[in-house]
Amino acid sequence: MSHTLTLDIPEEIYEPLAKSAEQLGKTPEQMALQLVSESVRQLADDPMEKFIGSFRSEVSDWADHHDKYLGEEVLKHMRNEME
Repeated sequence: MSHTLTLDIPEEIYEPLAKSAEQLGKTPEQMALQLVSESVRQLADDPMEKFIGSFRSEVSDWADHHDKYLGEEVLKHMRNEME
């Protein structure tokens, strides 16, 4: 089963979308579907989701930016091991 979704895309979003689609031999609609699919899959497969609400934190945007914070910590750890 599929659904039709109509979006009003601003020009500054549509132009790079159309350009990328053309470079890949796709239509803008195909490209938009691919990007939305990847984004939804990433949200659904978030391994940190089970920890949401498990602990208190002074970081107010942890839920939205946990990948960034974890990546920063891994990078710090890697740099410390290289020294």
